[in-house]
Amino acid sequence: MYNAMNNILVAMSGGVDSAAACGFLLQQGYTVSGGTLLLRDGGEIEAEDARLAATQMGIDFHLLEEKDAFDKRVICPFIDTYVAGKTPNPCIFCNEAIKFGLFLDWAIEHGFDGIATGHYAKIEQREDGRYLLKKSLDAQKDQTYMLCRLTQRQLAHVLFPLGDKTKHDARQMAESLGLSLAHKHDSQDICFIPDGDYLSYLLRRGVVPKKGNFIDEAGKILGAHKGMEAYTIGQRRGLSCACGKRVYVLGKRGNDIVLGDNDKLFTDTVAVENINYIPFDTLASPIRVEAKVRYSQFSSPALLTPTDFGAVLKFDSPQRAVTPGQTAVFYQGDLVLGGGYIRG
Repeated sequence: MYNAMNNILVAMSGGVDSAAACGFLLQQGYTVSGGTLLLRDGGEIEAEDARLAATQMGIDFHLLEEKDAFDKRVICPFIDTYVAGKTPNPCIFCNEAIKFGLFLDWAIEHGFDGIATGHYAKIEQREDGRYLLKKSLDAQKDQTYMLCRLTQRQLAHVLFPLGDKTKHDARQMAESLGLSLAHKHDSQDICFIPDGDYLSYLLRRGVVPKKGNFIDEAGKILGAHKGMEAYTIGQRRGLSCACGKRVYVLGKRGNDIVLGDNDKLFTDTVAVENINYIPFDTLASPIRVEAKVRYSQFSSPALLTPTDFGAVLKFDSPQRAVTPGQTAVFYQGDLVLGGGYIRG
């Protein structure tokens, strides 16, 4: 055991990984209960899958209905970011405010020592007591990018049982426990927009699209677009603009969408604000890092320099389609230094 914790509430999503996390903790001698956050209409199916898995493992199960909190702390910031012309990552909002915020608070208030999740990541404690976040053994499943906003308090009360496991290990554990969900597919979509149609969702939530024009870099009008919120940096499909060549979204000017060639999408300089650092409180001087400006890419070498608003990343090689509102995460080897939001 580590972190001097024993009585653990596992955040169960109804999927394989969180159920396997319960299994590994039970195997290691922890006292384990399961808990599921019901955050949206339609989440009842996942909650029942989690409840069944808890029953099959013989552990207690708790259902926390927090739809209002999810709406206020995740969906509203998601909408506000789009309306501001940026592109948000709601999973990072959710991890910071809900899964490792509200859920952890509830667990502590109800007598648990801490929580565990099925994330692929590692936590270590330095000799001086500081908690560190590190990449998981399974590089393909590593989820530290999504966890870069975790605080020292949160890391002190969290276990990641899958940090030194692979997806194959997780499925084997679920099979060994005889769980009905052992071969359930992973979810790939944002939970509250399963069809991926962000604009339709925003319209249903009362957002009035900001109409404008497609323009080229010189400001020449190329045609009307259907609403600023419908487009993100690097987008090529769905532009409905007859430009005579392949064009991409390069940026936004007011309510207008700037289109241009792919080679104009690259930059080596990225401003980052609202940064959460993990191994230290603040960055005092420039340091070399490897950084990612989106979840699905490899990290690239860069110089991270502190500024009055946060920091600036100067990449050794230009990065494509850097998008305001997304998250930049900094690493040194397998150590997560932290992350913040790309400034627009």
